[in-house]
Amino acid sequence: MRGSVFIFALWLAAAGCATRPVPPATFRPEKLAAMDAAILGAIASNWCPGGVLWLEHNGTAYHKAYGARALVPAREPMTEDTIFDAASLTKVVATTPAVMRLVERGQIQLDMPVLTYLPEFTGGGREQITVRQLLTHTSGLPPDIETKSDWYGQAEAVSKACAEKLQSPPGTAFKYSDINFFLLGEIVQRISGTPLEVFVQQEIFQPLKMTDTGFLPTTEKCSRIAPTEVVAGHPWRGTVHDPTARHMGGVAGHAGLFTTAADLARYARMLLDGGELAGVRLFKSETVKLMTCVQTPPKIAARRGLGWDINSPFSGPRGEIFPIGSYGHTGWTGGSLWIDPFSKTFVIFLSNRNHPTEAGSVIALRHTLGTLAAEAIEGCGGALPGQGR
Repeated sequence: MRGSVFIFALWLAAAGCATRPVPPATFRPEKLAAMDAAILGAIASNWCPGGVLWLEHNGTAYHKAYGARALVPAREPMTEDTIFDAASLTKVVATTPAVMRLVERGQIQLDMPVLTYLPEFTGGGREQITVRQLLTHTSGLPPDIETKSDWYGQAEAVSKACAEKLQSPPGTAFKYSDINFFLLGEIVQRISGTPLEVFVQQEIFQPLKMTDTGFLPTTEKCSRIAPTEVVAGHPWRGTVHDPTARHMGGVAGHAGLFTTAADLARYARMLLDGGELAGVRLFKSETVKLMTCVQTPPKIAARRGLGWDINSPFSGPRGEIFPIGSYGHTGWTGGSLWIDPFSKTFVIFLSNRNHPTEAGSVIALRHTLGTLAAEAIEGCGGALPGQGR
């Protein structure tokens, strides 16, 4: 039968007839149903009020909204165009690409000391830390600066970071740190001469037509923003949840971005297409490969790219099947993005799991969704060359 179809197709071609294109692969419906059930189960168990899922493979997409966007002060249904506090997804959707734009232009060099760009960043071994070590969380800096006292502004945050003691010598251990990325955000601002929020809009989000992505969302978008934690009877809504970013004025390299699932899908497509989307080239393909392959030293067990997670204690959204060589990131508020270049697949899940309180959790759900996403696609699970160290 297959031979007959092949011969018939050749006959059509010889006759000058156009053959109908092969339709794109579809997802296994039972796995999509299982993803729906997993999300609805988490909502029923009060692990999150709702969420938005986006699964895409070779141009075929499955996307859906679940549950509620808000519970306090009144219930609102979740919609697919809901805008979420992206939390640490800021690191890979805003700051990492901003740094790499400047790397491509020769304005930042990955293996130069941070003090090359931030001259005050000296003492206590800090002068040995490189830009690459900030991007891979191997700087030795602690996870964060204090946020209990009444300080404000980006300059004050950088000053506090310059006073932090290293917890390990640079390049010897993996320790996830928000300090790394708000320092990178400061480097972008100083080298470009442009505020971080303006630079990423001009250089990343506008070219990619990510129209609902940015820092400091405008009041007209407030009704679509998913609120987070309720404080003194009022939920944070349009105000960044992360305390350090909030102290910094809402714009920071580690948190503060707001976005939608549809916008993140555009960003993921650009990466899968080697730095290009709809005829707009944002990065050289070599730059995308550099960002998304292992950049941590062999002696460090955690495998990280530049900004991106590959295989570390934070890799839960990869699930059980997506291979080493896939990459992604998570956000404290309940979002995640995982991309598998081998199968040309990505899965996005955005939620406001800390609404109305911090009691919500989607850690287990994200892992389940990663596994089911891979199971929904034929042929997932092969490793890319050079990624299995």
